[in-house]
Amino acid sequence: MSAVEAHPRGEADVVVAVFEQLSADAVALLREVSAETDKPIVLVVDRLAENELPIVVECHVVAVLPRAAVGDDRLFDSVRVAAAGEANLPSDLLGSLVAGTERLYRELLVPARLPGGELSKREVDVLRLMADGLDTREIAAKLSYSDRTVKNIIYAIVTRLQLRNRSHAVAYAIRNSLI
Repeated sequence: MSAVEAHPRGEADVVVAVFEQLSADAVALLREVSAETDKPIVLVVDRLAENELPIVVECHVVAVLPRAAVGDDRLFDSVRVAAAGEANLPSDLLGSLVAGTERLYRELLVPARLPGGELSKREVDVLRLMADGLDTREIAAKLSYSDRTVKNIIYAIVTRLQLRNRSHAVAYAIRNSLI
């Protein structure tokens, strides 16, 4: 069934897993192996669908080879590269992985960064001055705004980002590298 069953898992520097296809049983075995050891896995499989790529990456697979490659030096080269701590993915799978990562970043991480959207330049300016310890009147004088405008900007920031107060707004801005 698989090369991962041939030798005790703790003795190897690299795990080589060989499957005809990435079935539910194969995924379960890969997950079990990756949970038991932090060793890199070289996966030899006839075909790998693009939607299976995140699963194999989650399981510490650093190289994917077609079963036909077992007879030539590519398997040996992939094991050597994996043992050195590097990855060896086919260019089409690597392209899919990069595209998937970019899509996740764009769809999940960027919108989650700020619940109220990006801060305007004047909101950032007010937050920076608040972080410097200036009060409302000093911020207004420094930016040539009225006191009321500064208070409205602070209120908008605190409300939109669901913060408690001015100090919380400054701390949030610093933690999220906004100022």
